Amino acid sequence: MSKGKVLIVGSNATRIEIQRGGTGPTGQYLNETVVPAMALVDAGYEIVLATPNGTKPHIDPVSDVAQHFGGDGVAHKRGRAFFDGHPAMNDVRTLRSVTNERLDGYAGVFVPGGQAPVVDLMQDADLGEILRHVHARRKPTAFLCHGPIAALAALPQAKEYRAALISGDLAKASELAKGWQYAGYKMTVFSASEEKPIEQQVLHGKLYFNMPDALRTAGGDVTTTPVDFSPHVVEDRELITGQNPRSDHPLAAKLVEALSRVAVSA
Repeated sequence: MSKGKVLIVGSNATRIEIQRGGTGPTGQYLNETVVPAMALVDAGYEIVLATPNGTKPHIDPVSDVAQHFGGDGVAHKRGRAFFDGHPAMNDVRTLRSVTNERLDGYAGVFVPGGQAPVVDLMQDADLGEILRHVHARRKPTAFLCHGPIAALAALPQAKEYRAALISGDLAKASELAKGWQYAGYKMTVFSASEEKPIEQQVLHGKLYFNMPDALRTAGGDVTTTPVDFSPHVVEDRELITGQNPRSDHPLAAKLVEALSRVAVSA
């Protein structure tokens, strides 16, 4: 018997804007998607995957390697098989269809990273509606790596906020961010120094904004570890954030714990 449903919000982005024009390849990270998803299934939860357009997230090829599974080839194969074969990973819903149903039927929400959420999820109106709903009910809401940037979708003018960040108009961005539901929350996200090797080796260009600044401008109390790519998870009220790919297992554990606490207190 299922302990409840958890919504996993995926991205459909395959390209991301870089400075001086053009785009670089992007996607969702495999380990960041499947490690928490498998932990939820193992803990007895039903998972529901939804994306903006209702198709499976594009997995960034740079994440589809054993390195992101602690160098464990067996774990990598198991994760890939889960993404390819688990029914929930293939019965993908649209975010709009989720908002059209009874949102109270979900026990929590999880958003994995890879840079893809920076393109579509952070300005998706349907995700914004979902996040405002679960925030009002203090349901566990977890974001991993670049995923925390999707929390900005809760802004009433999320698209305009993103555009202000891209144009470098931080004064306008700060004005647009007033009233953000996560302002003052302690959180973490992929750091600017962790982003540099991705920009240099994968994108061959620089992003228009870094993730910590994007959240701080909106009022987030952001911390990152001084050692790049070391696991780091921050929990504040219903919000759980993990900094980088290596935070996948710790974040998954925190999310399962939070869901269990809510179930006991209900």
